[in-house]
Amino acid sequence: MQIRTGPALDALDRQGFRQAVSEGKPVRYRDAGVDIDGADRLVKRISELAGRTRIPGVMAGVGGFASLFSLKDAFQTPMEDPVLVAGTDGVGTKLKVAFAAQRHGTIGIDLVAMCVNDVVTTGATPLFFLDYFGTGRLEPEVAAAVVEGIAEGCHQAGCALIGGETAELPGLYADAEYDLAGFAVGVVDRPRIVDGRSCAAGDVLVGIESRGLHSNGYSLARRVLLPNAGAAHAPLSDRDPRTRADVLLAPTPIYAPLVSTWMARFRPKALAHITGGGLPGNLPRVLPQGLAARVDPGSWPVPEVFRVIADEGPVEEDEMFRTFNMGIGMVAVVDPADAEEAIEGARAVGQTARVIGQLESGEGPVRWSPP
Repeated sequence: MQIRTGPALDALDRQGFRQAVSEGKPVRYRDAGVDIDGADRLVKRISELAGRTRIPGVMAGVGGFASLFSLKDAFQTPMEDPVLVAGTDGVGTKLKVAFAAQRHGTIGIDLVAMCVNDVVTTGATPLFFLDYFGTGRLEPEVAAAVVEGIAEGCHQAGCALIGGETAELPGLYADAEYDLAGFAVGVVDRPRIVDGRSCAAGDVLVGIESRGLHSNGYSLARRVLLPNAGAAHAPLSDRDPRTRADVLLAPTPIYAPLVSTWMARFRPKALAHITGGGLPGNLPRVLPQGLAARVDPGSWPVPEVFRVIADEGPVEEDEMFRTFNMGIGMVAVVDPADAEEAIEGARAVGQTARVIGQLESGEGPVRWSPP
């Protein structure tokens, strides 16, 4: 984990810096807005958090210029042909909700989830994770809370927090704000890659219920649900007394344990992580040419938050479905004979799954079954 510091040009105009120059006093990096001592204290804290996520295979992690991981040491049973799988993502404008609510403890879980959930769609096992944290002025307690969330996400995913970068860049970011990016690497044996090639008409779509917005569609959701600062503390609706901040900051579930359970029991034919673009934008990505998905939108309960957004926007139904997950966080394409196994496997790891449709011959976008 490296701490990179470097002031933007406008940071050189800070009052303390100008005054020191005018008086002929020695100028420190801190006068330009960068606190090296605070960064050093944060590195120590990050090293402790990363150590809790250590798994077999980690050779060198936080503290050096690069991290080392041994595939040979990670698995007692050698793979026939190990293939590395990589994914990267961020949290998007969900960060704005964390800033407004001054709650930073779970946003790191979202960061891990958005990367790892993409990686596991290949059937891969997550191995390690790296993060990038960029901010204008480093606030060690805030950064530590974010990294604690990242470490918790890695723990849930079963992977190691192996390294990353923390950059203090005065003038580049707004005060009290930061940005995050994550990078996940996993491995899958080539004969067991989940790639959709074996999909066929009649295969079943098993949907995993989402827990809300996860980490997508927040530019629209914030505009509707948080029209002013006080709205964050208002209840979502008469049917859901949670505050809007609570609902919007609920962390994205990590599907690595679920996919691992499925891979141990049977091999799904395809897996789709339902993120930005919703079902229409993500499900067709994993299907081979000549097949289309028919989905019954009445086959699962839609979380209250989506109903509130649609009503208060107002936002039309088509726009809702192509912006949000609408209650389905992941879809597995399985042989009809494996459908019950898929549902039971989800239940075994605390997820709720149900059949939401099937594949049929054809091309084009998702087809919706009539109500």
